[in-house]
Amino acid sequence: MKKNYLMTAFAAMMLACCVFTSCGDDDPVKKGDDNNGNNNGNNNGNGNENGDETKVIDTYVVAAVVNEANYLLAADTLGEGSVTAANNGLTTESGTYWIFYENKYLYRLVYNQGNAGVSSSYILDAEGKIKERDYTYDIRRFTSYGIYNKYIITSSTGDMGKGHADENGYLPKGFLFSYLDVDKESHDDSKSEEITAENYLGNGEFVTLAGILQVNNNIYSGVIPMGLSQYGVKAEGGKFIKYPELVKTESGGTGSGTYVEGELQWTQYPDEAWVAIYSNDSFQNPKLIKTDKISYPAGRSRSQYYQMIWSADNGDVYVFSPSYAKVMTADVQKTKLPAGVARIKAGTEEFDESYYCNIEDQSGGKSFVRSWHIGEDYFLLLMYDRPLTETGYTANQLAVYKGEDKKLTYVTGMPSGITGFGNTPYVENGIAYVAVSIENSQPAVYCINPATAVATKGLTVEATQIGGIGKLTYSE
Repeated sequence: MKKNYLMTAFAAMMLACCVFTSCGDDDPVKKGDDNNGNNNGNNNGNGNENGDETKVIDTYVVAAVVNEANYLLAADTLGEGSVTAANNGLTTESGTYWIFYENKYLYRLVYNQGNAGVSSSYILDAEGKIKERDYTYDIRRFTSYGIYNKYIITSSTGDMGKGHADENGYLPKGFLFSYLDVDKESHDDSKSEEITAENYLGNGEFVTLAGILQVNNNIYSGVIPMGLSQYGVKAEGGKFIKYPELVKTESGGTGSGTYVEGELQWTQYPDEAWVAIYSNDSFQNPKLIKTDKISYPAGRSRSQYYQMIWSADNGDVYVFSPSYAKVMTADVQKTKLPAGVARIKAGTEEFDESYYCNIEDQSGGKSFVRSWHIGEDYFLLLMYDRPLTETGYTANQLAVYKGEDKKLTYVTGMPSGITGFGNTPYVENGIAYVAVSIENSQPAVYCINPATAVATKGLTVEATQIGGIGKLTYSE
């Protein structure tokens, strides 16, 4: 079944100056090219200090759906031409996210209706073929993910063990992490069994995390307050209930909006943003920093909380907020803050009080659902086509944000009839390559120059849609 990856209004409620150089001119290094663009053949013979030659093979990989079948297709370039599944690539299962780890491994993460999903990983072998690795992963439910050192880490928030129940039998919420060790090809869920997510910010509410960003040896993560659980409502005689009328008197809702009697769903503090800074991957004893310039830093689609914290090349950390709380039903839970950007300067662990950008001032009141760093201090935003305060909004436009200049520029040169985008852009040689699915047309890779925000068509993929793009490299 063909999927539509655009964020419709319903899905979002429930839940992606330099002279322009053409795509072909700024092509990624082709298979067998070194970083200077010098072709060494498919097997690069690079001498080491002992005079031996090192064998290096690389290929671009496109995760695509062809007539309801899933493939990982190999391509020599992303900047031009076409690629097909005929006698090419590897048949796979479907994936929610395609994560390339340092061009060494490709991970297919699966989110499966709130239950464990079977995920897998892939490498490029000595013959230049895409190969599935032996181990598969039954990872627990996750709502966000990121990379830290040798791990791909997924995170969510859920009930802690029965031994933590209060006198009413209510269970507190805790963090649930899965650690995928990319080198050992192993998986561990046991590290986070006792980490509470209750009263995390001192206001009684439980939280979830959006994104895992490695900054030196620290982890930065957006803290998303979720309201009061049944446990939180009863804690300390109900002292954390700010709006009693919001406590649910019966159970209801569907999907990610499901609630139970006795909880207070969604945060009572929509006009602030928190970032947690952890010193290691144990997720213990974070430093918490706060700003009231923006609302909480997460994009949402169903149960997924998209990362909105990214490092620029100079080490500055930019914190984006789509102001998703504008869509809340209760007025007291709606943020009054526009979609915007705050910053944490390199070498500091505090918000930069001198920095703020109102995105809506430059977008005509429109927000965004996803963001990605695409080199230097450029960030790519997946924009909605109308404000969140209206109905029927869809995320089908791209814009480039220049951090130091506080400037938003909409991308030109994109095709009409876009039905979806890939999970994550691939960035190489200063160009961002974005997978684009198009109505009544073959999907394609579009090449975006961040400095000009101009896109040109690159590789055409003979498929129904594209889920992800990147590169795999083999070396020995």
